[in-house]
Amino acid sequence: MKYCNYPAVIITLVFLLTIGCQEVHQQKALASPLTGTWRLLTGTIIQGKDTTVTNYTINQELIKIITDTHFAFLRHDLGKDSTTIFVSGGGRCKIDDQHYTEHLDFCNYRAWENNTFEFEYKIIGDTLTTIGTEKVEALGINQLNIEQYARVK
Repeated sequence: MKYCNYPAVIITLVFLLTIGCQEVHQQKALASPLTGTWRLLTGTIIQGKDTTVTNYTINQELIKIITDTHFAFLRHDLGKDSTTIFVSGGGRCKIDDQHYTEHLDFCNYRAWENNTFEFEYKIIGDTLTTIGTEKVEALGINQLNIEQYARVK
């Protein structure tokens, strides 16, 4: 019969589990509060003297998925007629305490690809607000974009 030191084995297992749990907790603590899935509620575009406010909860839906390194967005209308709309894009992103930068690598509107957009962001509860200037020289676009999102749980 082989000798087994059960107390030592149990102590070792508890120690290893504790270290593993601490590493998972530290990884979660390092994740930005911006990471997750967000549903766009409203978008405000200010271009020169013109302001357009869009309510994205009426007849359409847009979600944005943000990780620490990448983002993607998907938008579609809720209709079923010949005017259906589907918009998608994504790419790399960089996040710090107040700024969120997107580099749009993929977009079904190809003229928007390979552009970088910087936003300031603020999170209050489960609401995310972003504000930044979008410039796409090839399209003559230079506009202020203010968006408000709700966290998807």
